[in-house]
Amino acid sequence: MDTSGENRADRSDRSDRVDRAGGRVRTAAVAGVRALLLAVVAPAGSIVLFVFSVVSIVLVPLGIGIVTTPWVLAAVRGFADLRRLLAARWGGVRIPPAYRPVPKDANPWGRCFRLLGDPAVRRDLLWLPVDMTAGLLTALLPALLIFYPFEGFALAAGLWRALTDGTYVGWWYGFVPVGGQLSALAAGALGAALLVVGVYTAPFLLRVHFLLTRSVLASGQGELAQRVRVLTETRRDAVDTSAAELRRIERDLHDGAQARLVAMGMDLGTIEALIEKDPAKARQLVARARRSSAEALTELRDLVRGIHPPVLAERGLGDAVRALALRLPVATEVDVDLPGRLGEPVEAAAYFAVSEVLTNAVKHSGAERIWVDLHHTPEHGGMLRIAVTDDGGGGAAIGSGSGLSGVERRLGTFDGVLAVSSPAGGPTMVTMEIPCESS
Repeated sequence: MDTSGENRADRSDRSDRVDRAGGRVRTAAVAGVRALLLAVVAPAGSIVLFVFSVVSIVLVPLGIGIVTTPWVLAAVRGFADLRRLLAARWGGVRIPPAYRPVPKDANPWGRCFRLLGDPAVRRDLLWLPVDMTAGLLTALLPALLIFYPFEGFALAAGLWRALTDGTYVGWWYGFVPVGGQLSALAAGALGAALLVVGVYTAPFLLRVHFLLTRSVLASGQGELAQRVRVLTETRRDAVDTSAAELRRIERDLHDGAQARLVAMGMDLGTIEALIEKDPAKARQLVARARRSSAEALTELRDLVRGIHPPVLAERGLGDAVRALALRLPVATEVDVDLPGRLGEPVEAAAYFAVSEVLTNAVKHSGAERIWVDLHHTPEHGGMLRIAVTDDGGGGAAIGSGSGLSGVERRLGTFDGVLAVSSPAGGPTMVTMEIPCESS
């Protein structure tokens, strides 16, 4: 009877069980830390933004709120977008934004009341008090289940002696009155039970927090109707963008390469007439025609690069972004972790989104250094995550006339999410996520 094979199988089975248990513990610990961060940071942001929103809206009849309300609502939207990003990254819960665009030429009154009339903005304002109450409880519960048991362990290990001499109840751990070693051991047992419950439920409870967020921030329309509306808007934006791009290409060809080629043709006609009569003048025109042809070729290459960079098609998104960073006048570090190629439309959208964000950083932030991080994770069906950070003066926001609004629309075509963190004084961090698979 061969027992060695059975022993190896038993050891392998035990090793698999240990690995699964270790993975479950790590997942629960990460969920507990994330829940604790949400429970500490999120309510503070919600309270501050809610107070500023109420005060600003109350001041609208006095005229002051007309100026301040769009800025406050932009901050609220940025805070909500950050939660959307965390919901997708930490809980696998997608909360698509559904904001109505504000006309670029809108006056302050029109901009203010258009924002206040946007259902998505009103949902953001409703979400703030929900986040500071029910959101706090749903974030606090998984954190307590992971960290509160350690207080019970500390009591069982002897911390109870610092609270009582054994003649009275010196501390309550949950529903256990701690007044001596025996009750301290009971507290430790309760802590162990809570920790076991936390290990198995913390990731689910964290997801419940994000589901609560989605129930408030997401549109009240049916999911299919919401999806159709978003697709209609993104299709319209894509058509408008394509039309504008075609007009740009036509204008660049007409004013650039085409004009140079016409001039070069005229020079060649003159050269043909002068080549025997005035060879010196003909040589000058030949040199000018050669320069015109080189300039026309450069302009055509730049135009092709603007349509679809060859390096993007040949070497993929990572190398294309690295090449883009090398052409910037600001020192830029690029960190890429992509296991394979992505779909061509996704790569193109991500490349031009990064290009727009980098252009904004160079033009407006006054940054001395920029960091770009691209990586792909297989979780939740695959997700491309891009973060662009600069050490500039901050103040970037998604709004009318902002280049970031175009980036958001571009990503929206792929169900992507854009979040901006840019406090006054900096730094600015623009985070983008696009659901996609890697080949």
